[in-house]
Parts: sequence; structure tokens; C-alpha cells
Amino acid sequence: MDPSRIEEAFPAPEYRGAQKQALADIREAFEAGNDVVLVRAPTGSGKSLLARAIAGCAREGSQASASQPIDAYYTTPQVSQLDDVAEDPLLEGLSIIRGKNNYDCILPGETDTPVDQAPCVREREFECQVKHRCPYFSDRAIAANRRIAAMTLAYFMQTAGSDVFGARDVVVIDEAHGLGEWAEMYATIDLRPDTVPIWDAREPPEIDGLDDAAAYAQGLVQAADRRLSELRGNAELTPEEAEERDRLQQLRSDLKWFREEYRDPEAATTWVVDQPDGAGSPVTIKPLDPERFLGHTVWDRGNTFALLSATILNKEAFCATVGLDPDRVALVDVPHTFPVENRPLYDVTRGKMTYEHRDETLPEIARVLVRLMAHHPTEKGLVHCHSYAIQEQLEHHLEEFGVGRRIRSHDQDDRDGQLAAWQRSDDPEVFLSVKMEEALDLEGDRCRWQLLTKAPYPNTRDSRVARRLEDGQWGWYYRTALRTVIQACGRVVRSPDDYGATYLADDSLLDLFERARTDMPDWFGGQVDRLSVPDLPAFDPGVATAEMDGRSRTRSRSSRPSNDPIADVWETE
Repeated sequence: MDPSRIEEAFPAPEYRGAQKQALADIREAFEAGNDVVLVRAPTGSGKSLLARAIAGCAREGSQASASQPIDAYYTTPQVSQLDDVAEDPLLEGLSIIRGKNNYDCILPGETDTPVDQAPCVREREFECQVKHRCPYFSDRAIAANRRIAAMTLAYFMQTAGSDVFGARDVVVIDEAHGLGEWAEMYATIDLRPDTVPIWDAREPPEIDGLDDAAAYAQGLVQAADRRLSELRGNAELTPEEAEERDRLQQLRSDLKWFREEYRDPEAATTWVVDQPDGAGSPVTIKPLDPERFLGHTVWDRGNTFALLSATILNKEAFCATVGLDPDRVALVDVPHTFPVENRPLYDVTRGKMTYEHRDETLPEIARVLVRLMAHHPTEKGLVHCHSYAIQEQLEHHLEEFGVGRRIRSHDQDDRDGQLAAWQRSDDPEVFLSVKMEEALDLEGDRCRWQLLTKAPYPNTRDSRVARRLEDGQWGWYYRTALRTVIQACGRVVRSPDDYGATYLADDSLLDLFERARTDMPDWFGGQVDRLSVPDLPAFDPGVATAEMDGRSRTRSRSSRPSNDPIADVWETE
């Protein structure tokens, strides 16, 4: 890596905000001999441009010996972030590759078939005559030979050990705050109907501990082997059978690995198991300390690393969760350049949203939401519901109050479609969302205000969370929640001249700010220090929906013929 090239590798024609100083600080951190540099850069600071400049410092082929890795990877956990990269003309130097299921086969009669179910994976000894034009293999070949290959973190980790995507000189990970969680997801084994094709034949008994889990895993492996033998006996598979085969192979591999680790007294992994709904219900097997699985999937893939995020809150704690030695890691802080008055926080708390208090608090939050709708009659709003249970209850209360026509929500299946429809709509709809605290750009009039209904603490009924708290890791617990809150606050203010209000409805959010203050970035601490109680209109559902009603009447009038007598009546209202 040659850090001296970082300024010339910056892709934009000019700097904005604190980018020039950030590049200088990053360069200095690498030149000081650090293998890993954490770049804590707030929303809107142009992390993708900084990432591109860092990747541009990677060793080139002309500078390397045959044994030295060259070039760079850019990776991010967020699919939407990769989409943004693909659409940004300043980042055209990043060659994007996605998983096979994102590409369609080009063979006649197969154009609606994703590549991971195409004839090349369904038919034994199939030789594709147009593989050189296959969109997946074409993109893969291009990315493998370009200076900067861009991919999601999931694809990056899955290609560990690949001959195509071997080690490179520089690895840049954007939105890296969730790297520990991705390690957990990589190492976690979820056993449920959509991951276990033979579920109906091998439903789990009641799993009471790891011995039961290991015994059930052994039975599943045996059943998976039998079904795989049947599928492999076919010269040709249907797309559905090809998908089943791949899932069985993955299941078999995961379970054999778990059983080997569990039975090995020398293994370093401590496992926990969850089955909250008892016999016949899904089972989750996960390692307590998953960071070691980042070794071969991430840290062995490069010489130097840049990890960028707005919410790497504590360097030492972050390094511990991802398996890094903090002595070889530098932290670069990029200041926030958006005026603090443009991103206010408001206290509209009405009680605690813990499970035992939720039934009495949620109706009060629904009433506050109606008042917020009246306060923002012409502006879109976003409600962070934290869970589908809260979303459902909140929507029920709002329907009872008579403001349902201004509300939009989603379920797990239509999440993306409803989000896109809400963003396209010209109406001041309020979107009840679940798990949209990250990777959502709501600049300008896309959204001017949002409400956080609950402090986003990790679920204490999760055995891994419970074990950590038993070990006294309360700092991790508070940092995890604070990180999500900060990410959520960044959704509605995306540029220096943008503005948007964030309202806090759960008393526990105020408690969180006190408990996690030492881990709070200064720029977010400035927002918290200015926290105030807003002057809201009285509760009046009619006022909250007046703008929607007016727009509805206008649309109805404009659709009627000019000689319609009802149109004349409406014009005089």
C-alpha cells in the first residue's frame, strides 16, 4: 500500500466538509505503520468517496513481486449501499460482483431462471456454450481482474478460499460497525423450515441444551445424506431440486462443523442454543464468541484494512468483538459538518416500552403520533417500530383514532415494495417501519421527521445476549443500543442544508443516553445536549389527516367531468 497516493485517488473534483482533513489523517495513520485504520465518519461525510481513495492506494501489479498481493476489495454489509455505489458516477472504478441469485440465465427458455438454479448447476456434466456471456460469470471475471472489486460482505465472506477472489493488498469495509454481528450470522446455524428442506420428516424434539442439539444435528446429517444421494442419482434436476440440493449441502456442512467443534475438548468455541417455542419449532445454534471466524473470511484476505462507519463507538470494545489487536489499529475521527440545529432531538416520552409496561405506554405513544402528524401536516414521517408486534399494535391504535388513511406499513414479504411506494408518494404519509435504522437515505422532502418508539436494546431472551450480561458485559449492551439510535437519527438529515427532526417516545432512550454517554461521539453528544420538549398541537385526528383529506378531494374533483354537478358543489366548499 502507498498511502501517499490517497489524495490523487480521491474521485470527486473537489472536497466538501471535512474530507480533505480526513484524507490527511487517514494517510498519516497508515504511514505510521498501522495495519488497520478505523474511520469514524458521520452520516453525510462521504464515506464511499473516502473508501475509494483508500482503495486507490493499493499496490499495483507493476510494483509487486509474484508473491505479493495487489489491488483492493471494497465491501459493505448493506445491499442498498452497493446499489448506491453502482449508481454513483464518481465510483465507476469499482467493479461490482453480486451473488449468483442476482443474475438471470441467458439460455433460451431459462431467462427467468436465476443463475444459481440454471442448467449448469442442475444437469450433470452440462457444458454451457455461452458461459463467456453469462452475466454472472462475466461480472465475476471482470471484478477478479480489476483494481477494485466491490461486493457485499456476505459474498466476500462466502468466497474465502476462492481461487478467483484471493488475498489483495487493501480491503475497505464500509458500514463496518456491524462486523461482529456478521461474524455471528456467518457462524450461526438456523434450523427452521426454510433452511431445512427435510423439516417435515425431521422436526426437532424439545432441545434442552447442547447435547440434545448435537444429537438432533446427527440425525439431520444422516437424513440430509440420504436425500442428497437421491438427488445426485438424477441426471437432471429441476430448479427447485437444485435449490434443495444446495440447501442440503450447506446444512450438512454447517451441522458437521458444529458437531466436530462441540465434541472436540480442545476447541475454543463456546456454543449456546435457543428453542423458545419448544418441540417442533425452530432451533438456533450459535457460538458465544464468533469473532474468530473472521480470521479466514476477512483478516486473511488482505494486508491492510480500512473500516468505515459513523458508529464505531469504542475502539477497544470494537477490536475485541472482531478479533483485532488494538495496538495495531488506529482510529481517525471525522467531524460532523452538518449544523446541529438542523438535526434536533425532541423529548415526547410517555413511559417505558419494556414488555411489562408496553400495553399502557403504547396507546399514549399513538396519541403523541397523532399530534406529531398534526404538527407536520404536509410532511412525510417515519416511525421506527423496533418490532412487528409494536408495529401491529400501533397501527391498530391509529386506525381506532381514525387516522389510518395517512398511515402506511409493511410486513416481512412486502418490505421493499412498501418502502419504494412510500418514497414515491407525494402524500404526507407516515410509514410504520421495522428494522430500517440503517442504509436508508431520506434526504430532503423524502422525510422531514421521525419517531423512535423504543430503545433498541438487544433481546435478553437470546441466550448469547443473556450469557454476555451474566458475564457483566453491560457496556456492550448499551453501546449496541446507542449505535442503532445514532444510525436511525442519520436517516433524515443527509447534507449540510438538509433538516429533519427526531422524536423520542420511550423513557428508556433518555436513560440510555446517560448510561452510554462516555461512548457517545461528540457530534451526537451535541444533539443530546440540545434535547428539548416540543410544543405540539392538541390531540385532534381531524387536523392530523386534513391535508390527506384535502388532497383526496382535489384528486376526486380533477377526475370528474366539468359538467358534473357534484364538482360544482365541491368547488364551493
